[in-house]
Amino acid sequence: MFGYIRVDKPELKIREFETYKAIYCTLCRKLGRRYGPLSRLTLSYDFAFLSVLNMALKPGQVCFERKRCAFNPMKKCNYCTEDKMFDLPAAAAMILMYEKILDNIADEKGLRKFGFKLLKPICRSAYKKAAGSYPHIAELATEYLTEQHQIEAENCTDLDRASEPSAKMLSKLLCLCSEDLNEQRVLERLGYCLGRYIYLLDAACDLPQDIKSGAYNVFKGETDVKKRVEPQLYFCINEAGKAFELLDPYKYRTILGNIIYLGLEKTFQKELSK
Repeated sequence: MFGYIRVDKPELKIREFETYKAIYCTLCRKLGRRYGPLSRLTLSYDFAFLSVLNMALKPGQVCFERKRCAFNPMKKCNYCTEDKMFDLPAAAAMILMYEKILDNIADEKGLRKFGFKLLKPICRSAYKKAAGSYPHIAELATEYLTEQHQIEAENCTDLDRASEPSAKMLSKLLCLCSEDLNEQRVLERLGYCLGRYIYLLDAACDLPQDIKSGAYNVFKGETDVKKRVEPQLYFCINEAGKAFELLDPYKYRTILGNIIYLGLEKTFQKELSK
């Protein structure tokens, strides 16, 4: 994923932001301990959101403690004392990063393609470890990449069809955060809307680079990309909000609501302004 599911920091209370930051830092530490130091490069706001959501749907209190940061030993950060609930987000981060590397090898040319080829063997062992623990996530990622390649090969210009693999993949991934069938139905819709949002925003942001490199982009040929994509993104946000209203998390509702109601819009407005 691409880091587009962010909080709107100014609108969070200090204690809420400190909780969010502690979850983010715990995920970073989990990645390093489980998959090695380089795996920390997969850390993004999207997987922090997945971590918050996964924890929010589980009963019980979460405790925090202050420890030194692995990157900056002079600094102390808050961490969750129990990191088992970070297994799923950490594995998803590694699996999707490896699939992204394979996708970039297929799409890129020249030095960038060579760079991703160098990364592939480095990340393969971490991928195998994550896929061994969560084979269903690996299957989801492979299925997503296969469908995406087929759509790109057809040079598809239909936004709904082009964003469908990403939307389906995230909808199924979010369902893994709960074993309750009613919650899973809501999470499926929430994930679908967020997956579509991520795909469309990333495609819009990548358009100048894709035109230059000759890579596929669903917005190629558009005269006003912002005018076309903005209503689509607002629709995704509104539908995600409707789905979120049906959830009844045990905790962190304010943080999740901040991301969905405020963070998504602020993020895409900031990214499109570039």
